[in-house]
Amino acid sequence: MATSATARKAGAVRADPASQVLRRFRTVFNAVRSHFRSIETTVGVSGAQVWALSQVASNPGIGVGQLARKMDVHQSTASNLVRALLDAGLVVSEKGETDRRAVHLRATARGLKALNKAPAPLTGLLPDALRRLDDATLQRLDRDLEKLIRELKADPAMANVLIGSDE
Repeated sequence: MATSATARKAGAVRADPASQVLRRFRTVFNAVRSHFRSIETTVGVSGAQVWALSQVASNPGIGVGQLARKMDVHQSTASNLVRALLDAGLVVSEKGETDRRAVHLRATARGLKALNKAPAPLTGLLPDALRRLDDATLQRLDRDLEKLIRELKADPAMANVLIGSDE
């Protein structure tokens, strides 16, 4: 004889596909939000700022344009992140010796200490997970998300704004 839990499972009505996908999106976004909260609680700065700080620490002397390319964001987004890191004393900027217009960024001792406290992955949960997926999965996901973005009539410029940023 089946238990009531088994009977409920056997007779359970599957959710419609749109509801199932919506639940999956909620799971993804809530995982990302939870990771961002963990970073902010532990380090005191946003997840995007920690990612930028990790790039500066890994690439001493990096410029804002290079940082934007490494993070795949618009230069203004990178500039805003750098400004916040400078204000927090986590990075310093130095003028270039040959080209005084060039700015070179370096993590401070305080910035390195903050990075050591930050929960991994420093690049963020979603970018890290996407990098671990195989090419075929990424291509299929890209095609399917492109269709969804068209349905949403979403602004393509929003692709350059980090999830969780204030822009």
